[in-house]
Amino acid sequence: MDRTVKGGGSRIVTRRGILKTGIGVGAAGLLVPLATPHVWAKTYPSMGTYPAGVEGKTVFAAGLFPLTGPYASLGNDEKLGFQLAIDHLNNGSPVTEAIASLKKGGGLLGKKLESGIADSQTHSNPAVQAASRFIEENKAMVMTGAISSAIAVALEELGQRKKVIYMGDVTASNATTGKNCQKFGFRLMPDAYMACEALAPVLSKALGRNLKAAYLVPDYTYGTSMYSSLTEAFGKFGWTTATEQLAPIGTTDFTSYLLNIASSGADVMFNVMVGADEVTSTEQAVQFGIMKKMKFVIPGMSPFIEKPLGPEVLGGMYGEVPWYWGFQEQNPLAKAFVADFHKKFNYIPRYCAAMCYSSMIMWADAAERAGTFYAPEVISALESGFKVDTIAGKVWFRGADHQGVSPAFILQGNHKSEIKGEADNYKLVEVVPGEKIMQPLEDNGCHMPAVTAA
Repeated sequence: MDRTVKGGGSRIVTRRGILKTGIGVGAAGLLVPLATPHVWAKTYPSMGTYPAGVEGKTVFAAGLFPLTGPYASLGNDEKLGFQLAIDHLNNGSPVTEAIASLKKGGGLLGKKLESGIADSQTHSNPAVQAASRFIEENKAMVMTGAISSAIAVALEELGQRKKVIYMGDVTASNATTGKNCQKFGFRLMPDAYMACEALAPVLSKALGRNLKAAYLVPDYTYGTSMYSSLTEAFGKFGWTTATEQLAPIGTTDFTSYLLNIASSGADVMFNVMVGADEVTSTEQAVQFGIMKKMKFVIPGMSPFIEKPLGPEVLGGMYGEVPWYWGFQEQNPLAKAFVADFHKKFNYIPRYCAAMCYSSMIMWADAAERAGTFYAPEVISALESGFKVDTIAGKVWFRGADHQGVSPAFILQGNHKSEIKGEADNYKLVEVVPGEKIMQPLEDNGCHMPAVTAA
C-alpha cells in the first residue's frame, strides 16, 4: 500500500505512488490564470512536455528528494525549500518582489504552479522512476532535487533524454557540470572544486602548511570529486596524502577505515561522508581517539550534524557550505527568506532548503525573461549570464557548462560558550565569491551536448 504523508501544504507519496499537488493556492483551491498575455502563446515545435504541459491553467514542477535513507534529514530540508519556492512564486514574497521578472507574483507567465514530491530513497533508480512518471503523467516542465550527486547525474541525463529542464540544487560532484554536463541540466551550488578552493587558504592559514592528510571518502561520484579537489587545492600549500579510505553510503561500522587512518601518520583527517554517515563516522572517530591524534575537518558540513555531535566535537572546526542562514546579517533577501521559512516550518533553514529554493527561483526568472516555458528558450535565458538577486547575493550560470556562479561560505564551529541562540552553531568566517573559485572550463571535462541530443 502506498504511504501518503501530509504536511507543509502538499501531498507526498513515497516508495511507489506519486500524487499531484497544488501548493500555495487559495483556500478554495482555485487556480486562476493572469489576464496578461505572454510571449509563450507563440508557436514552437513540440519538445518534451511542451506544449502539453502548458495547455491548461497550471504548470507542473517535480521535486525528487531523499526522504528516507541516510540523507533523509537533508532531503526534508530540501523539500521544504521547494515548497516555499512554489508558495512564493504563486503568492509573492519579499524575495520575489526584489526580482524584476517575478515582481508581479501570481505564478509564472499567467499560470499557477502545481508540484509533486517523491521520495528518491537516496538511490538513483527510484528517483528516475518517479521523475519519469511526473514527466509522463503530469507533463512536468521542470525537475529539481538530489543530495546524492549520483542521483543528480541520473536526473540530468533523464532531462536530456526527455527534454525537460533539471535544476540541480544540492549536488557537489564536479561531474554534474563537468564530464556529465547536459544541455537540460543546471547546477547552482558550488561544486567540489569551488568548495575546496575556498576552504584551502583559510584552513592552511589556521592549521599550517606541508601537512599530511587522511581522507574518509564516500565511494561514489561526490566522494571522488571531493578527494581529487581537496588534494589539488591543499597541494598548493604543500599538503600530501597519508591515506584515502573509501566507504559505501549507509556504512554503519567504520572501524576498519578508522584504524587505517589512525595508523597512517596523518596530521589531519578529512571526513567527507555525508548526512547520517557523516555523524556515525565522526562519533566513531571520537571513540577511537582520532581527534586526540590529529586535527579533524568536515570539509562539507551537512545540515543538522550539530545536534548529535555538539559543540564539544564541532567547536573550532572549519568547513564549507553553499549557504548559511547567518548571511541574513549581510543580505536582506536572506533575512526575509529565513523569517518566512521559520514562520511556516518552525525552524531555521539550512543550505539544502536554500539551494532548492534558489534553483527554482532561477528557473522561474529565466522562464519569465524568455517569455515562454519552451525549454530551449528557457535554457538560453539561463545560459545568458544574467545576474539575479538571491538569498546568496547576485548569482548566475556560466553558459558553457551550466555551473552556478554562487559563493562558498566558510564556517567555523562555535564552542558551547559562544552559542547564543537557535542554530547558532557556527560563525561565518568568509564569503568567497563564486567567480574567484571557478574551475577553468578547459579542465572540467564538459562537452555540452546539443538540445536535440539524446
